[in-house]
Parts: sequence; structure tokens; C-alpha cells
Amino acid sequence: MPNQPGEFIWYELLTTDSEAALAFYRAILGWQATDSGHPGMDYRILSIRDENSGEKHDVAGLMQLTEDMCQEGAKPVWLGYIAVDEVDQAVANIVGVGGSVQMPPTDIPSVGRLAMVTDPQGIPFYVMKGSSDEVSLAFAFDKPRVGHCAWNELITTDPEAAKAFYFKAFGWTKDGEMDMGPMGAYEFIRHNGVIGAIMPKPENMPIPMWQYYFRCADIDTACKAIADNGGKVLLEPHEIPGGDFMLKGVDPQGALFALVGAKTQ
Repeated sequence: MPNQPGEFIWYELLTTDSEAALAFYRAILGWQATDSGHPGMDYRILSIRDENSGEKHDVAGLMQLTEDMCQEGAKPVWLGYIAVDEVDQAVANIVGVGGSVQMPPTDIPSVGRLAMVTDPQGIPFYVMKGSSDEVSLAFAFDKPRVGHCAWNELITTDPEAAKAFYFKAFGWTKDGEMDMGPMGAYEFIRHNGVIGAIMPKPENMPIPMWQYYFRCADIDTACKAIADNGGKVLLEPHEIPGGDFMLKGVDPQGALFALVGAKTQ
């Protein structure tokens, strides 16, 4: 059964140096890369083998920003893809509830139809109708999976407006909240299971954004690998409900990322 509309099905890193970015994330998460096979485009498919079954799962894409893209203001960033039934109608609905279009609906041979949009606060993401009926495990909705995305966190300047937008556009619902004191409420998002949360943007964070948490095998090992491979830890590992630990960092090309994982030593 394919993924349902409203689910996260893919993640993509836009970067200024594909080789360096691949080396960085391979050291932290164990990802391997294969060329997508699309002529004229430097796009890699990032994958990891399941530590128990040995099966290979594709989890993300890695795309080299062209000089033209950079001149138009594109910067290294992680983006997420949300499944929809029909891309053109989804884009029209998104515009109708305050979003905007960054890249109009486009067909990618053997991949599907997609569009890049932004929410009313200007945060970008993709909507996509894939051409395959295989279930995407890029977001590990079924169980913890090392190397897969484990959590989708929207950091926004207007949580109430964001909830109104995403809940109407994708049918998401709220599933409780956690009080963060002066920082406000951390509100959990449910859609065929809990998929992430919405929180107010802290004053020291430069821009609102989607933050995607990838699961590492060991948080302390990953923290060391970040420093050893040219990245920077912005928020040191700290424990979260459930016993895992999380951190936030920036890769050598400037893309913000987040990790979650256990302490195994």
C-alpha cells in the first residue's frame, strides 16, 4: 500500500558541494549514494542498509546547486516532500489558504510529479505524487530506523497560522502539547501516527524553517563525527522524552540539520 496523502515521503539536501556534503553525512549517518541517472543533473540518491534485515532503503536526495540557482539566492538547505493525491489541485489549495508557489508542478520521468511551495510564513517544502506504489520509509513512521528521518519539526513565527494552513492543506491534527515555559507550546502533529511538532521560532534562530531529525546509531559518536568532518554542533546533545537524545548542527556548506539517537556507551 503506497503512502497516504499528507505523509512525509522524501527529504532533499540542496548543497554547494555534493562530494563534501556526501562525505560529511556518510561519516555521521552511514549513507551511501548512487547517481539518479537523470541527464544534466547532479542528483544523488542517499540510502542505508537496515542493520537487521540488510535491505537497502532510499532515504533522501542530494542535489548540487547550480551557479544560476546561487545567483538567484538559493542556499544550502534541507527540504521535505509531502505526499498528495493530485499535485496541481494541491498547489491550488495551498495558494488558496495563503501559501505560494516557488516551482510550478513539474513531471520528473520515472519519479513523479512535484512542485515546490511555501507556507504563509515563507517556509519552503515540496508536494509530490510519486510514480511508484512502493512505500517510502524515508520517514520511519513504523519503528526507529538508523539513517532515516525520525521527526519533522516546524519552527515558525506564527504557530496558530501554521496550524490553520497545514491542517487544512493536508488533514493533519493536533495530538497534545508540551509546555516549554517562556518559549511557548511544543504542539504535536498527528497524521496516520505522530509525525512531528510545531513550535514558535526562538529569537536567536535566524529564520523560520522545517527541521528534520535523522536517527544516528549513537549520539555521542555522531557529535564527534560532526566536529571531525568540518561541521559544527549548535545545540549539544540533550535528553528528550522517551530516553533518546537530540542535537542540532550545521554542515560544512551551511545547511542546518538535526539528529536524534540513543547513548549506547
